[in-house]
Amino acid sequence: MLDSIMRIIWGFIKLYLYNLFLFMNINATDLINGDEHPEWETQYGLPFFDNTTRRDVTATVGQSAKLHCRVRNLGDRAVSWIRKRDLHILTVGILTYTNDQRYQSLHADGSDEWTLRITSPQPRDSGIYECQVSTEPKISLAFRLSVIVSRAEILGNSEVFIKSGNDINLTCVAYEAPSPPLYIYWYKSGSVINYSQRGGISVLTERQTKTSKLVIARAMSSDSGNYTCTPSNSDPASVMVHVINGEHPAAMQHGNSSSNSIHSYRNRNNNFLTFHLSKWLLSSPTKMLSSIPTLLFVTISSAMCINFSMR
Repeated sequence: MLDSIMRIIWGFIKLYLYNLFLFMNINATDLINGDEHPEWETQYGLPFFDNTTRRDVTATVGQSAKLHCRVRNLGDRAVSWIRKRDLHILTVGILTYTNDQRYQSLHADGSDEWTLRITSPQPRDSGIYECQVSTEPKISLAFRLSVIVSRAEILGNSEVFIKSGNDINLTCVAYEAPSPPLYIYWYKSGSVINYSQRGGISVLTERQTKTSKLVIARAMSSDSGNYTCTPSNSDPASVMVHVINGEHPAAMQHGNSSSNSIHSYRNRNNNFLTFHLSKWLLSSPTKMLSSIPTLLFVTISSAMCINFSMR
C-alpha cells in the first residue's frame, strides 16, 4: 500500500518537473531572443499589443485623425476605444457607442489593426484614448492625441502700399502644421491667381519649409486687392495690397527706410519734450529756470524735423 502511494507521488513529481522544464526552456529561449511576448503566450491564446504603432499622434483642426491599435492573437475577444477623460466608450468592435458620429472604428477582416478615426477633430478632442481588449482582467494601451490649429501668415503688415511699376513680394508661412502642406494656393479677391492672363507672376513654394512666395512684376493699379494664401492643412491668411501712383508716406513696401527714420527721430524728440515738460511742471522754481534752455532747444528741433518730413 505504501509503495503504491509512493509511486503515485513520484509520478506527480516527475510530471511537475517535466512541465517546469518545458516552461523554463521556452521562457529562456524567449528571453534570449528579446521577445516581449513569448511563444507560450501565443500558444495558450493570450492577446497582446503590438507596441510598434505610433502612440503620440498630432492632427490639425478639420483633418481626420487616426489612432492605430494592433492586437495580436485576439481570438474571439472584442476591441474597444475609450476616451480617458470621461471614461466614455466610443466604439466596441466596429460599432459606434456615442452620439458623436465623428468617431468611427475601422477594421479589415483578417487584420490585427483596429483604428479609431475622428473626423474633423477640434482642440477639445485632444487627450488620452485607450485601446482596450475584453480579456479578464482587461488589458489596454494608451494613445495621446493633440489637435492643433495650424495657421498661415503673410509676413509683414496687413496692409501694403506699392508704388506703380515696382514688384509686389508676398511671403506666406504655414505655422504649426504637423507636416508639409500638399499645396499652397494664392487668391486675389477670392479668385485663384491666373498666371497666364496677366503675365509677370511667379510663385515659389517650398513644402519642407512650409513657405510660398508670390512675386508680381511691375505692379499696376489693377493689381490692387485682397491677397490670400491657403495651405492645404492650415487656416488661410490675407493682406490688402494698394498699388498707387506717386509717393506715399511711410507705408511703401519699397524705399521707406528714410521715411521711417525721420518719423522715428521725430517720435524720440516728442517723447523727450514730454519728459522735460513734465519735469518742468513738477520741479521747483529754481529747477524750472534751468530747464528752459533745454525745452527751447527740443521745441525748435522738433519743429524743424516735422517741417523736413513734410517736404
